Amino acid sequence: MFKKIRDLNRRRDLDVISELISPGDRVLDLGCGDGTFLKQLQDKGAVVQGVEIDAEQIGRCIANGVPVVQSDLNGKLDFTDDGSFDWVLLSQTLQEMRHPERLLARMVQIGHKAAVSVINFGHWSCRLQVFFQGRMPRNSQMPYHWYDTPNIHFSTIRDFRELCEELDIEILQETPLPARFPRLTEALPNLFAIGGVFVLKKR
Repeated sequence: MFKKIRDLNRRRDLDVISELISPGDRVLDLGCGDGTFLKQLQDKGAVVQGVEIDAEQIGRCIANGVPVVQSDLNGKLDFTDDGSFDWVLLSQTLQEMRHPERLLARMVQIGHKAAVSVINFGHWSCRLQVFFQGRMPRNSQMPYHWYDTPNIHFSTIRDFRELCEELDIEILQETPLPARFPRLTEALPNLFAIGGVFVLKKR
């Protein structure tokens, strides 16, 4: 339901992730799209590698000078060894995966740390639309109908935390992303954050 926003100026989750990356870091971006974000990290001095399934997007990555591997994130991601990267990134994609728990577990094996941005389907506006309209929410960030959305797993900030606990994944840092009401977002992220960025590692 939440559409990936292609304008990087509007992607606050990518701003947060970018701040985590230091020059020389080895970075793997899962579902890297056209490589624009990885190009920014590359220009910052990071050593980057993208993973993408769409052939057209792969061509754009190559045009951007970003190395990319064609692979399905629903697969085993066996093209690299454990501990090969300092960071493994996944931005606004987890809800589209058939087995998000398997992908998260693999990410913290491949990377020393993982940075995951998630969409919060428990945001107050979503709750109000379901309560008062009796329909699945739709807005500028959620343009799809219930029957044509690529998103197959709808979760909240609280759900994501609980999944990490079940997988024995440690949350090192959590940054809730406000649409408005930043103080309330900090205090009650499951209700007021439109999403969140989590820094993870294997326990």
